[in-house]
Amino acid sequence: MAAFFVWLEGTRAAIAVRDSLLLTGALSAVHLVGFTLTTGGALVANLNLLGVLFPGRPPLDVTRPASRGIAIGLTISALTGALLFAPRATVASVNGIFQVKMLLLAAAVLFHVFVHQRIARTAVSASMRRGTGAVGLLLWTGLALAGCAYILLE
Repeated sequence: MAAFFVWLEGTRAAIAVRDSLLLTGALSAVHLVGFTLTTGGALVANLNLLGVLFPGRPPLDVTRPASRGIAIGLTISALTGALLFAPRATVASVNGIFQVKMLLLAAAVLFHVFVHQRIARTAVSASMRRGTGAVGLLLWTGLALAGCAYILLE
């Protein structure tokens, strides 16, 4: 895997990002837009399951558009994140905070797709909905905090 990361750092895209503060800044700004769409959608969807936001609306009516926001945000973040990762692949790949960030990302996405959306579609107890909302909120918040920690402590 290390050989792949060394190769990745030598690609034209990685070199262009590494050598251009303007490009790095622009990618970081767009990455933040993707992050905002993702976390905003996750916040709305999970606060709804917790009964805090739009409590009278069926969860699916809230989760469906929020999930679209999450998907669009994740697409933007994945594309820009890959370009930001490329110039520092060998160092980032062994960084514990970055690894936690990626694990939380995978866990949050899988939980949203396979648990949150199923709970939003089916009739379950209020406590099951609230528990799902709480876990989802913790996963997405953990991801956001890990991303901030990575930026600050890199």
